[in-house]
Amino acid sequence: MLEPPLIYYWMIPLVIWSAVWKITALWKAARNRQLIWFICIAIFNTAGILPILYIFYYQTDKSQI
Repeated sequence: MLEPPLIYYWMIPLVIWSAVWKITALWKAARNRQLIWFICIAIFNTAGILPILYIFYYQTDKSQI
């Protein structure tokens, strides 16, 4: 039996990592009614970098409003 290429050992965790962050960021952008962020996060695949930036730096905190 042939083993899968080495790329699968880091590709599968990367896809899962990106999907978790993307889903979380999309949910938060939708809840905050930030359409531009929602569209950007949905279109661009940045391996979780854009969603992480949105969640930690650009998300508006409704408790401060």
